[in-house]
Amino acid sequence: MPAVQYIVEGGRKLSGTIRPSGNKNAALPIVAAALISESTVHLDNVPHIRDIETLIELLHSVGAVVEWTGQNSLRIEAHDIVASDLDANLCAKIRASILLAAPLLARCGEIRLPPPGGDVIGRRRLDTHFLALEQLGAKLTPEGGLLKMTVNKFRGADVFLDEPSVTATENALVAAATAQGRTILRNAASEPHVQDLGMFLQAMGAEIHGLGTNSITIEGGRPLGKSEVSHTIGPDHIEVGSFIGLAAVTKSELRIQDAGIEHLRSTRMGFERLGIVCEVEGDDLIVPAKQTLRIQSDLGDHVPKLEDQPWPAFPADTMSIAIVTATQCEGMIMMHEKMFESRLFFVDKLIGMGAKIVLCDPHRAIVAGPSKLRGAVLDSPDIRAGMALLIAALCAEGKSIINNVGQIERGYERIDDRLRALGANVERVADRRK
Repeated sequence: MPAVQYIVEGGRKLSGTIRPSGNKNAALPIVAAALISESTVHLDNVPHIRDIETLIELLHSVGAVVEWTGQNSLRIEAHDIVASDLDANLCAKIRASILLAAPLLARCGEIRLPPPGGDVIGRRRLDTHFLALEQLGAKLTPEGGLLKMTVNKFRGADVFLDEPSVTATENALVAAATAQGRTILRNAASEPHVQDLGMFLQAMGAEIHGLGTNSITIEGGRPLGKSEVSHTIGPDHIEVGSFIGLAAVTKSELRIQDAGIEHLRSTRMGFERLGIVCEVEGDDLIVPAKQTLRIQSDLGDHVPKLEDQPWPAFPADTMSIAIVTATQCEGMIMMHEKMFESRLFFVDKLIGMGAKIVLCDPHRAIVAGPSKLRGAVLDSPDIRAGMALLIAALCAEGKSIINNVGQIERGYERIDDRLRALGANVERVADRRK
């Protein structure tokens, strides 16, 4: 696909209603898990983004028939799945390729898995996936740069995950649903997208208890996917966080429609620490325009800290957005990104735009504000930092050029169109750099 840029004229006030796309991190494991069904699977509210398209190509490569039946609707038919070496080039484009391990093992008994790709935000270990799948009966053998995985049949087990990894929990959840006997997943991730995958598996016939907690029990041995299944992906709470930050820094009132209010407590609390209070109206979240963006000091007037932690605490994927938002707030705050040691390196681009940020180490940054940002030429390093830079450009004075926007479009569907509908001046053009 040809490279593209965004040309952004900042400083405009926005207004209107925006609806979050379906949760990317739910759609990816659910599309992969559709392979365990021999019947037709219908999925709605699927984000039409690059990562999903790449995963669909991988499904095609193993014999599945996947068709877009609407802008955000998929039909998946996996009647005849063949075990094969997955395409290494496709796997290198997305980390979600690892999510094919459990469903393909369940269907074929053997796969060869190339290294997955994804955002370059620090080391993202895969050990938890393999330790969990081994406890459920899989055998792993390195083979010429690939990982050969085999299983006769998954069997239930009491599995303790050595970290609450989202994708490892999802792989283990799919494997356990196809296993014989009871599985207990302890120290499991509990994010909304893990819950969404669990509800999809329940719609296929799985018996699962404890979704949304750190101990999930799966009663294996149930027939799965013997009839057609329909499922609707829930809203993306990371997109909602992005739009809260966008409204705040552009001093705009935005209505976020069908926001998934039940999953926004930690996100709203995090932004309230920056002085941004949202209103709930039915299923919608409203970010008022007239707010005093003042960072809330800790008791004793100490410098506060905003840190990400496993769900239900403040989401790691919203931290980049929160950092940009903090540059427009009065006061000082320590931002602590605990999970990925390279995610904060994008702040040098914000500093170049005029932000007052001290990067203490790979995990911590001190932000003082408000800062008057100015337009700049920027490169999107990953999905979330790319969106954060786009938000910074929209509140900056003057013109910005954002390169490598394919990273943003891996996770945000038609974001330029949706922002223009709010009044933003964002132009998507071919990248003509030599």
